[in-house]
Amino acid sequence: MKLITFALLGLMSFLLLTVQAKANKNSSEPQFTVYLVRHAEKVLTQKNPPLTPCGIKRAEQLSVMLEQANIATIYSTEFVRTEQTAAPLAQKLNIPVQSYSPKDLAGFAKQVKQEKKNTVIVGHSNTTPQLTSFIANTLVNEITEQEYQMLYQVQFTGDKAQLTLLKQPLSCEQD
Repeated sequence: MKLITFALLGLMSFLLLTVQAKANKNSSEPQFTVYLVRHAEKVLTQKNPPLTPCGIKRAEQLSVMLEQANIATIYSTEFVRTEQTAAPLAQKLNIPVQSYSPKDLAGFAKQVKQEKKNTVIVGHSNTTPQLTSFIANTLVNEITEQEYQMLYQVQFTGDKAQLTLLKQPLSCEQD
């Protein structure tokens, strides 16, 4: 099972980087990619909960998937679970996690698009699809409290956005 997960993870990383490299080769317009993800699995019995062991694995998996994506900026809300989800990638890349407020998603989306940097944003089930929609300028379906696998990739060439929906391959049912 670990071999299959590793193979899927490798394939997803290759595809992410191949699409990004192709886009960079074909245009002289500013190009950047924004990755949005809901925090990983959390402990359900606490206020402002930390990640579960499965959530810690998912956060580490995310860092492996995105470590070669030339990430310049990482944002997280000021909750333990979102900060813990962002931490492995931030540590690998030696860049700080910047806080953002989920109270003005439209304004934050505008800021991210103006920065024109490869960015990771860690949010929540009730904000990540909406923020993705603002950034990609397209409708994005809501996710449930039980969905932790979604990874939204928004690639920009100039002002044109292309949304790709991905899923992390980690499954913790057998843990």
